[in-house]
This record gives sequence, C-alpha cells and structure tokens, in this order.
Amino acid sequence: MNRRARDTRTALAALAAALLLAACTQAGTPATSANASTASASATPSPAPSAASPLPATAPTPQGLLLTADFGADTVTFVDPARGAVASVAVGRAPYGLAVGADGRAWVATAEGLAVVDTRSRALLARVPYRTGTGPVTDGEYRGGGMGIALSPDGAHAYVGVNVPGTTGVLEVVDTATRRVTAVVPVGRRPFDVDVSADGAEVYVTGHDSFDVTVVPAGSLRPRRIEVAPYGTEGGLGSWLKPHYAAVRPADGKLLLPFEGERLAVVDPRSGRTTVEPMTADTHQHGATATADGRLLVVGTGAVEPGTGKGPSLTVRSPDGAERVYPLEGPHEDVAVSRDGRTAYVTGGYTRDGHWNGITVVDLESGAARRLPAGARPLGIAVL
Repeated sequence: MNRRARDTRTALAALAAALLLAACTQAGTPATSANASTASASATPSPAPSAASPLPATAPTPQGLLLTADFGADTVTFVDPARGAVASVAVGRAPYGLAVGADGRAWVATAEGLAVVDTRSRALLARVPYRTGTGPVTDGEYRGGGMGIALSPDGAHAYVGVNVPGTTGVLEVVDTATRRVTAVVPVGRRPFDVDVSADGAEVYVTGHDSFDVTVVPAGSLRPRRIEVAPYGTEGGLGSWLKPHYAAVRPADGKLLLPFEGERLAVVDPRSGRTTVEPMTADTHQHGATATADGRLLVVGTGAVEPGTGKGPSLTVRSPDGAERVYPLEGPHEDVAVSRDGRTAYVTGGYTRDGHWNGITVVDLESGAARRLPAGARPLGIAVL
C-alpha cells in the first residue's frame, strides 16, 4: 500500500472523530447580531512580551510592522519584525484570515463577523455581521464563520469566505464604504482561501473539503466550480490530499495550488483546465503566496504520517520551477513577504495540532531563520 493510501485511511478515522466533536460543539441556533455592524471601540494594547516594548497607546503605528490574526485568542497582534509582538487589538472570536487596504484599514475574518481595524491608531472601528447563519460562535479547526479573505484592488469590496459547518460555504461581498454585506454567493466547503485577480474582475475561493476552486466574476457574481484534485477525490472529507491555499501567478493570472510537496496544480480560471508540475519538499502543505517577481512561497507543515514524508519547511519556487526548500522548526500555517522581497514571515498558528505562539522570520537568500513571539496561535498575516 502506498503512502497516500495509508494517509487517507488514517485521516478518515481521525477526521470522523473530529467532525463528531465539532458537530457536538456547534449544535444550536445562529449567533449573529444586527447591532454588531455599528459597533465601535478603541482597543487597549495588551501586555507585550519582555523582548519588546509596547507601543504607546497614542502613538501612530510605524510602517513596516506585521499584523497577525490570533486564532487562539480574540485579537490581532502588531509585530515588530526585529523584536516581536508590541500591541494587540480585540476583534472577535477566533480570527482566521486578514487583508489590509491602502487606507490602512485591516479586514479580519472572525467567527463572529468581519472586524474592521484602523491599523494606524490601533482601534476597532466596527464588526460587520455575516448575513449567513453559521451556528454558535466557537473555536477550533471546524468552527463556523469567516476564513479566507481578500480585498478588491480598488479597496471598494472585501470578499470573505464563510464556513457553514456541515454544508457548503458562501462568499460574502462587503461594501467597504458602507460596511454592509451586499451579496452572498454559494461556494465550496470550508473556504480556506480567497484570492482576487490582478484586475479585480474575478474572485477565487478555495474549497478545502470540496476539492475545488470557485470562480466568481465580480460583475455578475455567477459562480463556476473547477475541481482541483491531482490525487483524485477518494476519501472525501477524510482525505488529506485536498487544496488549502492558492496564489495568483503574476505572469498570466493562473492559480497555483500546492499539494503535499509533490504536485503543483496550475489552474487556468478561464478554461478550467489544470496541469500538474512536480514539487520537491515532500511535506503536507498549507499557506502559499506569490511575489511580484513570480516566486511562489509555500508553507510545509510536516509529514502527514510519521516516516512517510519530510518535516516542516518553506519552499521558494522560482518561475522556472527550480525550488529551494528551507527547514522550519515545527508546523506553520501562512506566509507573507517583505516589501523588498528579501524576507518571509511564516505564522506558527497552524490549523491543526502542533501550533505555537509566534512567527518565523526567514532570509530568502540564505534560508537563515529566527523565531519571534507574536500573539496566540497566529494564522493570517500581512505586512503594514
């Protein structure tokens, strides 16, 4: 029996138990509040680790800091890349993904709603409730609420993938000026990631548990499903071989979805065709991002089953397909790149067991890495 078959059998049993637990904790009625869309509050920075001094509450946030979504808390954390966490702002339960606009406002997908944070003053401006009922507000990998999120290039719309436990998810479209949900579009199950084309014409939603990407035209909002399953769909919900995150390739707008450090699915969102290219890390993979010069960075979380793959890593893939694989200490989840393209910031949150409260800073030339304290189980990350 090959490694993938063993992984699938093992995962089926593990996921069955996890889904049963999730079903028990998520039973009940939807918990959203119409008043949440007008909520406004100034947040007080939380105590910073001893390695860093907290930012004065009245001082503007310096440019070049990082912002992380703290899945293990109800906060986002501001992180100095040299010293670690310096301040936090409460945003709502179990924040997952975040996106920061040119106006300095961060949009954070939480279990309770879409939080809006002024990153310059470090204040919570509002929390926009989802239009879709997602059950009681909870924590954990299978919790309902916002997951992947992206902003349109002009900043006029926020697109958030909303997980609805036990069924397919939705993409909620938010007008950033009015802070209201203007449309709800059906997509795949557990929308881990949301991406937008360079011209803003299309939105791409990666459905983790449905082996797909949903293409949503920004104008018509008529969804179109593309199956992305280079290993097939055997195992269904229990399979480990599912898509997690995608990146839009700058050169041609195609979508890049890494699988297991072995296969890169290259999806043409116009034709729906997928080609597969080899990868070399041999590790279960989650977060992915593309740089302006065409490099693809992919986070490896470690072997699915001990002895059947390599450990956590960061893959740096050149446009010609050449790869450098840098080992990491422990599982990680997502990745962002510095403005100059020389440094990667990899979050230690991880959606499964093995997470830790910090980020790893990786020099992309040498592969040298150092760890920093950064919030509680950070998942999403952005460079301010």
